Amino acid sequence: MGCNRDSRMSSSFAGRSGYCGRMHWKPFEIAAMVLGFIVFWPIGLAILFAKFWQRQHGHQGDLFAFAREKAAGFQQTFYSQAGLGGQSAAASSWRSTGNVAFDEWRESELARLEAERRKLAEAERDFAQHIEELRRARDREEFESFMRARKGGTAS
Repeated sequence: MGCNRDSRMSSSFAGRSGYCGRMHWKPFEIAAMVLGFIVFWPIGLAILFAKFWQRQHGHQGDLFAFAREKAAGFQQTFYSQAGLGGQSAAASSWRSTGNVAFDEWRESELARLEAERRKLAEAERDFAQHIEELRRARDREEFESFMRARKGGTAS
C-alpha cells in the first residue's frame, strides 16, 4: 500500500518530505536491537523506543546519527545553561523578546531580585552567627555551672 499525500491518514507523519510513517530499519539497527534483547532486554527495548522517537521527530537517517544529533543538542543546552558555553546561565535563559522597554524592565527587576536575594543570604548568615553565639554562651554557662557544682561537691 503506497503513501497518498492527499488522503487524510491516521499517521501524523504522512506527507512529511515523502515519509509515509513506515520505519526504515538499517541492518545494524536490527542487529543492535536483537543483540540488546539477547544480552539485557532493557537495552533492546531502549533501542526500539529510540527508533520510535526518531520516527516521531521525522528523522530519516539511521538511529545513531539521530542519537548524535540529539546528544549534541542536549550538550549545547546543558553547557549554555551551566554557563560553560561563553554565556552566563541567566543570559542564555532570558533571550530578547524584541521589545526593548520590556527587556529593560525585566533586567531591572532581575537586578532588584538579585539584590534582595543577597540581602536575604546576608540576613541568614547573620542569624546563623547569632544562634552560634547563643549556643556558645549557653555552653559556657552550663560549663561554669558544672565547675561550680564540682567545686562545691568536693569542698563539702
